[in-house]
Amino acid sequence: MQKGIWRLTVLNIFIMLSINNLTAQISPGDLSNPHSNLEGISNCTQCHVLGNKQTNEKCLACHTEINERISSRKGYHSSSDVKGKQCFSCHSEHNGKNFQLIRLDINKFDHKITGYALSAPHAKKECKDCHASKFIGEAKLKSKKNTYLGVKTECLNCHNDYHIRTLSSNCLTCHSADAFVPASKFNHANAKFQLAGKHKNVDCVKCHKISTTEGKKYQQFSGMQYNNCTSCHKDPHSNKFGQNCRQCHSEESFKVIQGNQKFDHNKTDYKLEGKHLIVNCKACHKGRFTDPLKFTQCVNCHTDYHKKQFVKSGVVTDCSQCHTVDGFKQFSFTVEQHNAGPFPLKGSHIAIPCYECHRKQDNWSFRQIGMKCSDCHQDIHQNFIGAKYYPDKNCLVCHSEDKWSDVRFDHSKTEFQLTGAHKKESCRACHFKTYSTGTFQQTFQGLSQNCSECHSNKHRNQFEKNGITNCTECHGTDNWKASKFDHNKTAFRLDGKHINVSCTKCHKPQQEGSDLFVLYKIKEFKCESCHF
Repeated sequence: MQKGIWRLTVLNIFIMLSINNLTAQISPGDLSNPHSNLEGISNCTQCHVLGNKQTNEKCLACHTEINERISSRKGYHSSSDVKGKQCFSCHSEHNGKNFQLIRLDINKFDHKITGYALSAPHAKKECKDCHASKFIGEAKLKSKKNTYLGVKTECLNCHNDYHIRTLSSNCLTCHSADAFVPASKFNHANAKFQLAGKHKNVDCVKCHKISTTEGKKYQQFSGMQYNNCTSCHKDPHSNKFGQNCRQCHSEESFKVIQGNQKFDHNKTDYKLEGKHLIVNCKACHKGRFTDPLKFTQCVNCHTDYHKKQFVKSGVVTDCSQCHTVDGFKQFSFTVEQHNAGPFPLKGSHIAIPCYECHRKQDNWSFRQIGMKCSDCHQDIHQNFIGAKYYPDKNCLVCHSEDKWSDVRFDHSKTEFQLTGAHKKESCRACHFKTYSTGTFQQTFQGLSQNCSECHSNKHRNQFEKNGITNCTECHGTDNWKASKFDHNKTAFRLDGKHINVSCTKCHKPQQEGSDLFVLYKIKEFKCESCHF
């Protein structure tokens, strides 16, 4: 009896192990939690076709919300990146209960392939900020956990209606997805009220008032009254001239009077032009509009700003010779007119603004402002150049009006004629000494003609005679080559093989302290001094 029970127990264990091994061979692993209700051999055909692997048709038969989007060619699964792929290539199963079927790298995901490209502000949001149940419209998707489906793309699906149903629900008609403020797409020209004249410069809030409606801040953009000017503007005439403001005024400026009966000032003896067009009528017509006015000269109305500097024969010259009615700051006086005067403009003076010469102080001056260079320019050579070379302190003896740095002084008139490389040097190289402080000292008189006054003596006074080294005995002014030197005039005449010996073979560099120089003055000429 006991043996029978034992045999039955062993048989049951064997059968159970066999079934478990068979199940393991059929199912490669547990299903993930979302599909856990399909566990078991009897449910295999829910996803698989006998004899085949899993098919898209089986998946989409269950996931109808995905199937609907693919059929309507909308969303991520109908994009070129996904279309045509097998579902299991992205959503594989039998990897365990905790396996994530949706594996999405949000840092690399391109939202554009869903059919909804993210604008700059949207791109900064976390996925969960938008993909939340409160923004999902479809009821059957609203209850799903961790779904990315069902979020509507209309602005008002997520954002409050600032305009409180007074404007179109299509926000992108006026706004940009990159920034709601300002309404960059809005064009007032498409509105019922066209902006013209001064209205173009009025701040929006001046007409579109901000108030509170339904407990929210609200700015009115629809239902505005605009049929008459008095809808926005107070009638300063208290309806004395009726409500047709355009009869006298324009949107360009209320100060421009068109006349109570479309008065045309150009039909009078004085045509209004330039700045006169915007002058208040009362500025000229201080009494009645019909009172006669003098207008033959500008000074009839305007003060003589130049204080009689342009009086001829006791009469102020008419301003129109230099100015126009477009503004006193503009002038029509030409260079040709200036050149007809006592000081013709030449060279760089042509490019100088008028105020540089004629407004050195607070007021403009056009008379007796000087004719000599030193009347406007600082004479830095005063007391440094003798009258012989600087007659009457006339700068133009050396300088040109075209360019101050162009100097044309004839140096041959001095005791030191420029030759060779000296011709290429600037005047400042010899006559100006600049200090580290930025100041300089100029010298034109009493300059020494000795080379050593300007050039350093590289020979350490080896050729000095009576305290003076005369460089010109060996060198010319074209370059520092010893073109005049003749060795045969020295104490050691070159002959024989010595003629072809390089100078450096005999005249070697010497070091004395920090100075390095070439020894030319050899004291002894014994053969053994050079030859061993």
